[in-house]
Amino acid sequence: MSRLILEPTVVAQWQALVQEAQRACDLNIDETLESYLVFLLMRFATQPHCTARIMAEDFLGSQSLQGSNRIDRLRDVGDHCLLFSGLFPQLAERRLVQISYFVNIGRSSYRQLADVMDRGWARVYGNLSDTFVVLMDVLHAMRGLGGEPLLTPIQALELWQETGSQRSYRQVCADGRVLPLPGTGISH
Repeated sequence: MSRLILEPTVVAQWQALVQEAQRACDLNIDETLESYLVFLLMRFATQPHCTARIMAEDFLGSQSLQGSNRIDRLRDVGDHCLLFSGLFPQLAERRLVQISYFVNIGRSSYRQLADVMDRGWARVYGNLSDTFVVLMDVLHAMRGLGGEPLLTPIQALELWQETGSQRSYRQVCADGRVLPLPGTGISH
């Protein structure tokens, strides 16, 4: 059963939700990543129409851009991929791709940003690329706070095998009857 989170500001409400999701998946992301995730969620809350975008097309389009246009496009692609893989993994199924499609494009976008940004932002985007799967797991936990699993068992197995998602691994192993073996696609 989910509980209502009441905080004095919208930022505090999103932050409390992110922190509760971290606790639910036994993670503790650093303050910079937590803040980035909170503000990303706030920005997305006012743009629900963004699920119509095609990430591979946007990512490829960014490669021909220069300067701030390229930076903006890469950031948007990385952010949308993080949201899609974390909050809307069913979108992958509807588009006939695996969730790792969004993970791979999002990580690449953030990595490219890290390569072109100044030192401070380069560190942030490099960290976003490196911890993309962890942040996706936090978003999965956020969606799962109501008690229902976000992924089907097959989706969880595929996501764990393709990305190393620990939350997906725990979901696959939750009933104690299945123990997936890494790299084999076989479970015992």
